[in-house]
Amino acid sequence: MSIDKVRNYLKKWHKDSEILELPISSATVADAAKALNCKEELIAKTMSFIIDETPILIVLAGDTKIDNTKFKKEFKTKAKMIPSQLLEELIGHEAGGVCPFGIKENVLVYLDKSLKRFPYIYPACGSSNSAIKLTIAQLEKFSNYKRWIDVTKAIN
Repeated sequence: MSIDKVRNYLKKWHKDSEILELPISSATVADAAKALNCKEELIAKTMSFIIDETPILIVLAGDTKIDNTKFKKEFKTKAKMIPSQLLEELIGHEAGGVCPFGIKENVLVYLDKSLKRFPYIYPACGSSNSAIKLTIAQLEKFSNYKRWIDVTKAIN
């Protein structure tokens, strides 16, 4: 089970016991905000793409979406999302639980600057009803991210 992979992964920082298993779904930003009783912008959503046959994850604030122009400028290609039926095979997590922890080794992780506005955020933890409260510094450390990028715009 994916949440177990995340729990095992976060154990090295003694954060495994801080994973929240929620009584209701946290698969979408709206669901997660409701389940955690917080604002949607504090949900760190993780989106998955393929670039030159390499899977990547971009972690972004819940009140933003991918800006295709910025994405193309950053990665020199159009944004191509990984189909949900391939997420577990390529990333290591299923839709609704995708996060930058406990993922396959070849997956590159990027953090979008939209997250820097907050002292803490809530990323998923491998299942459609899990999350963990992390500071931005903790997210940086635990996600093994490649670099900060700017590929989002506000959701109207």
